[in-house]
Amino acid sequence: MSKINRTEIKIETDYITLGQFLKFANVIDSGFLAKSFLLEHKILVNNELENRRGRKLRDKDLIDIDDSLFFEIVK
Repeated sequence: MSKINRTEIKIETDYITLGQFLKFANVIDSGFLAKSFLLEHKILVNNELENRRGRKLRDKDLIDIDDSLFFEIVK
């Protein structure tokens, strides 16, 4: 995953859930869409396939959405 294309998402808490992250990062318009988005798109968290909207993302976690959107969680 290239650092050039990676967007850092700063959090103030110890973690953010994947569903909250999708809305916070403006990937989806509302939290209501998280479940269907996760079913329809390939999401990797630290290079592992993930589809749980409750997955806790913490500092330094890397998120890859459909091999085209790349994010890093920073605290």
